[in-house]
Amino acid sequence: MNFSRQTLLGLAMMVGGGVVLFAMVQQVGTSNQANAPEPTAIEQSASASSENGQPLTTDVATEERILAQKQKEREARVAQQERRTKEFLAEQEQAEAAALAKARAENEQYMNNNAVEPVGDETSPEVAASVIAKPTVQARTEGAATTTATPTPTTVKPAVTTTKNDDAVKKAAEQKAAAEQKAAADKQAQQRAAEQAKAKQNEQVKTQQAAADKKKADELKAEQKRAEQKQAEQQKAEAAKAAPKTPGSYEVKRGDGLIRLAREYNVPVAALAQANNMNTSDSLRVGQELKIPSQSQISRLEREAAEEQRRAEAAKTAQQRLVQARQEAARGEAKGSFGVQVALADNQAKADEVAKKLRSAGYKVSTSPTSRGVRVIVGPETGKPAALALKDKINGDSRTGIKNAWVLYWR
Repeated sequence: MNFSRQTLLGLAMMVGGGVVLFAMVQQVGTSNQANAPEPTAIEQSASASSENGQPLTTDVATEERILAQKQKEREARVAQQERRTKEFLAEQEQAEAAALAKARAENEQYMNNNAVEPVGDETSPEVAASVIAKPTVQARTEGAATTTATPTPTTVKPAVTTTKNDDAVKKAAEQKAAAEQKAAADKQAQQRAAEQAKAKQNEQVKTQQAAADKKKADELKAEQKRAEQKQAEQQKAEAAKAAPKTPGSYEVKRGDGLIRLAREYNVPVAALAQANNMNTSDSLRVGQELKIPSQSQISRLEREAAEEQRRAEAAKTAQQRLVQARQEAARGEAKGSFGVQVALADNQAKADEVAKKLRSAGYKVSTSPTSRGVRVIVGPETGKPAALALKDKINGDSRTGIKNAWVLYWR
C-alpha cells in the first residue's frame, strides 16, 4: 500500500505521542492504571483507522490540530489522574487516622476492662464505610460531544490491620505502664519527701522541746538557788539578830562580871578569862578593857586550855612519881646520878636566860659548855626513875615553856 509523505509523518507523530502518553501514564503508578478512563471517541476512531490501515487525514493542518487536541486531552487526563490520586491519598490518610483512633479507643477500653475486643473484619461497618467510589471523569474534546465515563466503585481495605492494632495496643500498654511507673515513682518521691519533712519537723520539735526543758530546768535551778540564798540570808540575819554582839573590846560597867558578859556574848567563861589573862574567879573593875574573843580565838583558847590541862595533869603525875623515886633513892634503892637536859644554847648568854627561867620556877639548874653548844641541865637526881619523873614534870610545867627535855647520864 502506497502512503504519501504526509500520511507517514502523521503516523510517526501518532506513534511518538502514544509513546509519550504511555510514559506519563506509567509515572502515575500501576495503581492508577486500573482506574484509567476509557479512550475517547477520537482515539477510538484514530485507533480503528490505524488498525484498518487507513490514513487519519490527508491534511497536515488537520493532523496537527488533531494532535494538539490529543495533547490537551492527555494533559487533562494526567491532571485528573493526579487530582484523583491526591484525593485517594487523602481518603487513605483519613481512613488510617480513623483506624488508629479506633485502635487507641479499643486499647483504652482493653486496659480498663483487662480485655481486648476483637478487631472487625472487612465485613464490619468500619470496613464497609471504607468503600470509596471513584469520582466521575468527563473528557472534553474540541468540537466533539462530551463523553462521560463512570468507573466502577473500588473497595479499599482498611489501612490498619490486626497487626497494626496489636502494635498500637502494645504501644499504648507500654505507655500506660510507663505512666503508671512514673506515677508510682512520683508518689514514692512525694512520700519520701513527706517523711523527710516529717522527720525534720519531729527533730525540730524535739530540739525545741529539749531547749524548752533545759530552759525550764535552768529556771527551776536558778529559782531554787535564789530560794536557798534567801533562806541562808534569812538564817544568817536571824542568827545575827539572835546572837549577841562580839566587839573586839568591851569597857566594864558597874555591875558587870565575867559570867554575865560570857553569857551575853555567848563565849565560855574560861575562854573570856584566858583571853584577858585572868582567872574565872577574878573580879572586874569599872572602866577595865576586856577582849571579847571571836569564835576562832575561842577554839584556839579551848585547845590551849585543854593542852594546859593535860600538861598540868601530866606534871602532877610526874611530881608524884618524882617524890616516890626520891624516897626510894633515900632508902638506897636507886643507883647512879642522872640529869635532865632541857636546852642546848648557841652561847652562854642564851643558856643563862633559860637557866634563869627554870630557877624562878623552883628548879636546880646548871650549864655545861660542849663542842656543839652550852647545855642547860636540871638536876641531878639519884636513880634513873627519879630523873624520868623530873623530865615529865618539866615538860608539863607551863611556867618553863619547855616541851622536849630528855634524860642523860650525869656521871
